[in-house]
Amino acid sequence: MARGVKVKLNHSAVQDLLNGGSGIDAFLRAKAEAVLKAAQADPHDDTGAYEAGLHIEEGHTDRLVVRVVSGDWKGHILEAKYGILARALDAAGGD
Repeated sequence: MARGVKVKLNHSAVQDLLNGGSGIDAFLRAKAEAVLKAAQADPHDDTGAYEAGLHIEEGHTDRLVVRVVSGDWKGHILEAKYGILARALDAAGGD
């Protein structure tokens, strides 16, 4: 086992990645689009309001955040019963 090994992180480069630099933003948006399409193709609402209310939100905390959310008032009920977004994440290759 190696002893005395030091690792020095380039904090500004790490923060740049967390902020979406070096193509990370495009990668996250592409994954979110794939999840959105998979969720919209999995109808469980006969009115279509759930599928119509699905959208992508993007924000920043100390890092870039991209999420697929439902704008429908019953989205949480449908998600609890059918797991639409969870299955869409699996279908899109999310981990």
